[in-house]
Amino acid sequence: MALYDILHDTTYRYESAVSLSQQIAHLRPRECVGQHTLAHRLEIVPTPAQCSERSDFFGNPVTAFALHAPHSQLVVRARSRIRVNAPAWPDPALSPAWEAARDHLRDGLSGHAPLQADARDAGQYRFASPFVPLGDEAVTYADYALQCFTPGRPLLEALLALSAQIHADFRFDPAATSVATPVAEVFAARRGVCQDFSHLTIACLRALGLAARYVSGYLLTEPPPGQPRLIGADASHAWVALWSPGLGWIDIDPTNAMQPGVGHITLAWGRDYGDVCPLRGVILGGGGHAVDVAVTVMPVEDEAPGGADAPD
Repeated sequence: MALYDILHDTTYRYESAVSLSQQIAHLRPRECVGQHTLAHRLEIVPTPAQCSERSDFFGNPVTAFALHAPHSQLVVRARSRIRVNAPAWPDPALSPAWEAARDHLRDGLSGHAPLQADARDAGQYRFASPFVPLGDEAVTYADYALQCFTPGRPLLEALLALSAQIHADFRFDPAATSVATPVAEVFAARRGVCQDFSHLTIACLRALGLAARYVSGYLLTEPPPGQPRLIGADASHAWVALWSPGLGWIDIDPTNAMQPGVGHITLAWGRDYGDVCPLRGVILGGGGHAVDVAVTVMPVEDEAPGGADAPD
């Protein structure tokens, strides 16, 4: 078990005054197996005229807020204290053949066999989504994935192999892509960041008829030996979850070629990044803008008084 204080700061600076702003934030970590939010607070400056909380279509906590007074800067600070237990992933060799997972979803969606409740939910993650289009490129993604998804291979063995293959074939390069870079360009350039590698993995899995979803969150990073952990030096992270009959959702981090452990903190999940981006909205005015994001994931020794305020 591990305990973390997470500080996620986002600052927008506008060239001219914004007269109206309506925003949606995915900044409260969701409750899920092995993870529990002990404390959470969202600080917004200027103070919003309206603010409400709800769950989105995928069950993620969402905060919606609106600012009606002119402002030239928006600061959103999320503080969370999270308890994470190490996941117990199943033996990959004991997972069903990957074709069985594909056919189970295919037959059920065709009405040939009833699906269990979790399989019905998983079915929506088989299809193209805004950040993971499956047009002519789907054949290319499928061919790439089939190097690992050989006939009869256990599903999770193939998933681990695909993650290792992407890790080996693609270079982590923050300067190579932006939020809007298409998966096809990432595949051609062979470089990108965690968001890109997650979208590519999802494209490969969906091209084979499997159900895969995008997971956003945080990753504990270790500072170089002898150096202190720096406030604001961490970053948001993204990985993938694949659905398996009888096993449910199994996570994989293709950026690091590993299954997420106690150092991965889940924020939200959806079809792709567009469903779970930390902050998005519409504004009236503002002109151009600059945005600064700083994330700190700080291990906590015990649950001392102070809760999620510890990152101060």
